[in-house]
Amino acid sequence: MSYQGDDHLQQLLKKYRIEKTVPAVYDIMSGVLAAPNDIDPNSWQVLISDQRNPDLDQQLYSLRQQLEKYRQDELSVAASKSDIAKRLKLLRDYLQRQKLDGFIIPRTDEYQGEYIAAYAERLGWLSGFTGSSGLAVVLRDQAGLFVDGRYILQAAQQTDSSCFQVFLSSEQSSDGWLNAQLKKGQRIGIDPWLHTPNQLQRLKNAIEKAHGHLVMLEQNPIDEVWVGRPPRPLAPVNLHPLQYAGWSTAEKAAILAKELQQKQLDAVVLTAPESVAWLLNVRGGDVPNTPFVHSFVIFYQDQQIHWYVDIRKITRKLQQSLPANIHLLPCEYFAKTLEKLGSDRRHVLLDPDIVAVWIYNRLEQAGAVIHKQPDPCLLPRACKTSTEIQGARASHLRDGVAIVQLLAWLSDQVKAKKKITELDVAAQLYQFRCQNSLFRGTSFETIAGSGPNGAIVHYRPTPVSNRVVQHGELLLLDSGGQYLDGTTDITRTMAIGDPTPIMKKHFTLVLKGHISLAMAKFPKGVSGHQLDAIARYHLWQHGLNYDHGTGHGVGSYLSVHEGPQRIATAPNQVALQPGMILSNEPGYYKKGAYGIRLENLVLVVPAIIDGAEREMLGFETLTLAPFDRRLIDVSLLTVEELGWLNNYHQQVQQQLAQHLNQQSREYLNWATAKLTKVS
Repeated sequence: MSYQGDDHLQQLLKKYRIEKTVPAVYDIMSGVLAAPNDIDPNSWQVLISDQRNPDLDQQLYSLRQQLEKYRQDELSVAASKSDIAKRLKLLRDYLQRQKLDGFIIPRTDEYQGEYIAAYAERLGWLSGFTGSSGLAVVLRDQAGLFVDGRYILQAAQQTDSSCFQVFLSSEQSSDGWLNAQLKKGQRIGIDPWLHTPNQLQRLKNAIEKAHGHLVMLEQNPIDEVWVGRPPRPLAPVNLHPLQYAGWSTAEKAAILAKELQQKQLDAVVLTAPESVAWLLNVRGGDVPNTPFVHSFVIFYQDQQIHWYVDIRKITRKLQQSLPANIHLLPCEYFAKTLEKLGSDRRHVLLDPDIVAVWIYNRLEQAGAVIHKQPDPCLLPRACKTSTEIQGARASHLRDGVAIVQLLAWLSDQVKAKKKITELDVAAQLYQFRCQNSLFRGTSFETIAGSGPNGAIVHYRPTPVSNRVVQHGELLLLDSGGQYLDGTTDITRTMAIGDPTPIMKKHFTLVLKGHISLAMAKFPKGVSGHQLDAIARYHLWQHGLNYDHGTGHGVGSYLSVHEGPQRIATAPNQVALQPGMILSNEPGYYKKGAYGIRLENLVLVVPAIIDGAEREMLGFETLTLAPFDRRLIDVSLLTVEELGWLNNYHQQVQQQLAQHLNQQSREYLNWATAKLTKVS
């Protein structure tokens, strides 16, 4: 069911005799309807409780039950192929009325987020493309959709090729294409809330090189033509307890204040939701899969914190628990404070890779002295506390139990020749994870890709694309969980029936890369960029590769994709440090046939090496789940690689077996049995 907008909400409210004359209730329920479905449904009572009349209790309870049927899982904003041409025409007609020759649509929101609420899914609404990263450029007579290697197949399938030409961004950049297509004097609009200063500079250079004009728009054109656009979500904000966070807000504020003092800066504007959540030790539910609170923070050198947030999300209990230096302010006051910082000629830190152009321009035009530097929360957030590390280990153990339960279930289904689909696999894994009391939802939409769907790197099954898992295919399962004490992300590739020799060869080459990176030792100061080739080496020797990064940072009950650290071919100067958590996920994708990806999360730890002349680091593997032994060609493994694999499987068996029932334990014993080379 697609979102039915304000009219549908009015019908529900009228049914329970709650008219618009109760604006607080009406507005909250509008936000409820647009909020993600991975929030505890009972928590919505908290938002109402601060606003309601006692007489409305029973009515609100009934209404909440009804609204559960119309939550995010039924809210579809992406265009179907039949919609794309119509919506593109609506946009072009609007641009023409505004005397604009084009408009740029990035897939993000004003917080520069990867995970965004339905109201910000502008790219999906226009183009049909639902990936987590992409950008479209719409001109009067043509339009380009630019995606990275993860999404090139998906984008081609989802959009209408007669409306959008799809480009691999590593081969054709959006600014390069724009420069080549523009005519002298043409005016290209952007929404300054959806671009960072560094992104803007590249676009500006391309447009000016073609003698065009870049126009900052006050209203987003898509918002003006999008009928039935969902409202902004409302989710209650909760404290993240110290027993999971490890550091108090006061301790974190002291770190930030010291940095500002050393740099002689007055304040920093924090707009990244993960930085706000980390600093304030709060979690919310404004976007799917990730416990973010849509809000802004201005942090001052004297450790005063101004938090600009929709006050309706803040319960009385939370408000009474906040430290005295956190001042709650309505979002409407944010612009005025920026102007005041400018008029007072304050020295303000902004991260040009994160903050929106609108904020940057507001400060600059008001007279602030802007210092372009990285968000000061990035590194302390990335280097987990001892408490967070303990939580990561504990959450991965519980997650491993759910994964093994799923693998045992899948094995039984296949042996019994039962019909199972990709969505069946994802739903069953979700049920196993739900058995844990600390589970708070998935960390991203589960990727269950069978056969050719597995070759689509970030494929996600839908009722339209859903396939029956067939004998003789591979099934790629990439999933993760959000737990109060940690965030998980794991990928396993399984054989359904008997694999072919070429499947086993490709799988083992990926496994060799995974093991090589897991065993790597490196000097302090090395970045993930310098390690990336280790995971690709064995594939390269056979003329193979993969078009995505090898590793991304991971948060602690925060974003499953977190910087500043990463392992990728793209240059990155951020040195790996103890306490950082990253993924180790090499892969291989055979178009139209299958995909293989093997992913564990790893923790950067000190490495003890006899005779080492400098400080060395290595990885501790956190993820606990077996690799499919049927897909491993042991003859391709070295003695050292085989030793690592057997040791890892022994660790998995020892830690998980006691938490499993007899059926799952028997499967685990088989899956982790020692592998040996045939002499």
